[in-house]
Amino acid sequence: MKPTDNRTLVVIPTYNERDNLAEITARVLRSTTGVDVLVVDDNSPDGTGALASALASGHDRINVLHRAGKEGLGAAYRAGFDWGLERGYERLVEMDADGSHQPEQLELLLTALDDADVVLGSRWVRGGSVVNWPFRRMMLSQAGSLYARVALGLPIRDITGGFRAFTADALREIGYQDVLSQGYCFQIDMLWKAYTAGLRISEVPITFVERVHGESKMSSGIVNEAIVRVTLWGLKAMPARLRGDHRAAVAAASALRMAHDEVESRLTEAQEPPVRTSSPGQERNHVA
Repeated sequence: MKPTDNRTLVVIPTYNERDNLAEITARVLRSTTGVDVLVVDDNSPDGTGALASALASGHDRINVLHRAGKEGLGAAYRAGFDWGLERGYERLVEMDADGSHQPEQLELLLTALDDADVVLGSRWVRGGSVVNWPFRRMMLSQAGSLYARVALGLPIRDITGGFRAFTADALREIGYQDVLSQGYCFQIDMLWKAYTAGLRISEVPITFVERVHGESKMSSGIVNEAIVRVTLWGLKAMPARLRGDHRAAVAAASALRMAHDEVESRLTEAQEPPVRTSSPGQERNHVA
């Protein structure tokens, strides 16, 4: 670890992101002062890890954690959080390597963290937006957040998003080491634990832009893991949420069933040909 006085660490997991890594790290470092970057590479076969080491050798604010193999998003973030907390960082940020999260909006999350324990970069609050996503991806994301919101009773609009900032104390309170979910379910699991721990959670609008280079890591296995785990968590939590009120229990069960049906419906729609969400030459939306 190079000497640093910075308080914030941006953790960027990578697997086959060679075409995106140099640009995203440069944009992060330009976006705000007092920020270091940790690239957590899962032995990418395309040479992402070697590129990360080369970038780190030429910049004091870039660091690399090499892992033996591909173990999933959740394991990468747990390792990154361990690394950052051991070195005394006070704020830790999750960010994708593919450019979908705009580093220029990082300061929005960090500013909001002054009055919160966890800050979510949200696509689905007023002012948030998505650029160049096919219709099926948008429906899948919104359906996932809807189902988790109803099943778990979370008053959050964007539950599956991965652009997030945590205080060090919040991560310790959550007990992130015990969050064993993988894929995007890791994001739901972390948020669920933060909410049940009584932490202050805030959402700020962001512009999410579909990747230009490389392939998405989204798969049917990731979606299925999230649906199964969220359903089990929701059923387990329901008695405590609704204890003593039979009518409320019936209403909650009905809402859960409707949300599940909505997810199934939108997954079916997702098999249809994609519809463009932006016209050629359309400018990106920016948050003021």
